[in-house]
Amino acid sequence: MPRPERPLPEPRAMIVAPQPEAVEAGAAVLAEGGNALDAVLACALAQGVVDPVMCGVGGLGVLHLLDPATGDHWVLDGLATCPAACTATMWEALFERECPDGYGYVLRGHANELGHAAVATPGILRVFAEAHRRWGRRPWAGLFEPALALATEGWLVRPHVATMFALDESAYGRLPYREKLAFTEDGARLYLRPDGSPKRLGDAVRNPDLAQTLATLARQGAEDLYAGSIARRIAEEMERSGGLLSAVDLAGFRADEAAPLTLDYRGRTIAVPPPPAGGIMVAEMLRILERFDLPALGHNSAEYMRVVAEAMKVAGRDKDRHVGDPRFVPPPPDHLLSDAYAEECAAAIRAGEKARLPRAGADSEHTTTVSCVDAEGMVVSLTHTLGVPSGVIPPGTGFMLNGAMNWCDPRPGRAASIAPGKRRFSSMTPTIVLEEGRPVATMGAPGGAWIPIAILQALVNLLDFGMGMQEAVQAPRFSATSDAVDVSNRIPRAAQRGLEAMGYEVRRSPLSYPFAAVHGISMWDGRLEGSADPQRDGLAAGVA
Repeated sequence: MPRPERPLPEPRAMIVAPQPEAVEAGAAVLAEGGNALDAVLACALAQGVVDPVMCGVGGLGVLHLLDPATGDHWVLDGLATCPAACTATMWEALFERECPDGYGYVLRGHANELGHAAVATPGILRVFAEAHRRWGRRPWAGLFEPALALATEGWLVRPHVATMFALDESAYGRLPYREKLAFTEDGARLYLRPDGSPKRLGDAVRNPDLAQTLATLARQGAEDLYAGSIARRIAEEMERSGGLLSAVDLAGFRADEAAPLTLDYRGRTIAVPPPPAGGIMVAEMLRILERFDLPALGHNSAEYMRVVAEAMKVAGRDKDRHVGDPRFVPPPPDHLLSDAYAEECAAAIRAGEKARLPRAGADSEHTTTVSCVDAEGMVVSLTHTLGVPSGVIPPGTGFMLNGAMNWCDPRPGRAASIAPGKRRFSSMTPTIVLEEGRPVATMGAPGGAWIPIAILQALVNLLDFGMGMQEAVQAPRFSATSDAVDVSNRIPRAAQRGLEAMGYEVRRSPLSYPFAAVHGISMWDGRLEGSADPQRDGLAAGVA
């Protein structure tokens, strides 16, 4: 006799993120009547507790929101700015090399990575406050309750947190994470064992100082971090320890608002954040690839990977040359996304030409994401980060400050060079897909320079190959952030040999799920399907 089935109610709302505790926080807000924006903020605040070197109130990020009820469709940019004390040449004499993965710059003494000089103006709370003011439904203070509980009661180190705590990036010119965790007394007390080693899988973390900080922000609002008691603590710590960030920098930060960058692809509209976020790379790659019949090439065949990898390299090369903070270096999207340029690039790929992108490939993962759809159709996708975490925890606050100065080129005269008030290009690309004006999918990813190439492959899997969201996210990926092509361990060896026969250097990762970690939700025909990349510890939760 067949086992009887118990039908489950179809979810009317859904949230997905890499941390189960944070997803639980967002789902609870949805169940209590909050909208997608409320749920994303509660989830993001919880992420800052349980992924403390990936994100937090000392970080930066990009939020992408579409509200069909009002027609609002905006991107809020809270990317960190260079403090006013910066100068274009201040680190020029210390420059040694670009990190071989293209994620940051190596200075003698690591002043741009570890310690107070590495800290740029944090922007994420300005984004949260402005988004809540305009679109939030639930009271601001209530959104902090799950994060407060996690900080007070404690949480267990999960597999990916343990991986990050133990991460040694010396091969890429960056410092081991243990040095960041141990940089302050508060960091050592929170995240190291008595023998000085990082906490491991299953170890507990309680952070009463962070609970107090969150309680203050819940009560006083985000403004406290920019012009109140928390701002004073940050500014005093910076002044005491030789940091660049000042009280004036904090008070003067404002989130930028812009319409998304949109393009048509295979009859759908792809909406991505404009520069200085990473959407322009996804848009350029899609414009080139639309000129190829990708399914006819065969998914992850040698020829398919050659074509897509060349599009990746072209977009990476153009980003390095042209894309920075538009207020300082106006990007040329009309050229990069034009039919003529896309056809020129596609013709070169058809002819077998190889674009040059001379640096070693792989990338950093110091970022997280969350996407949500509510019962009324509001879609919100957020990617936020500490960049390369600085290790600096202002005494008694419980949160680490970003190390985003590592993203700024210490060599003057370049698109990413240092300048007061300048935002650095970021690969963060929270994405929304529309069909006949209605949202049908959303996705985002952590993973540094891998983010655009991972989003690209998930979109192509979804839209060209007709995969469901889970299959689209977990299908084997490859990466071309350099002249070499990096492949996951699930890419067929025969396809690798085919690429090598074409003259490519191919490097096989031992990991099954490398190259960023896409999390997404599809909503075709009103049915929600969420997917969390198996690389991380997250999940998708539906709310009926």
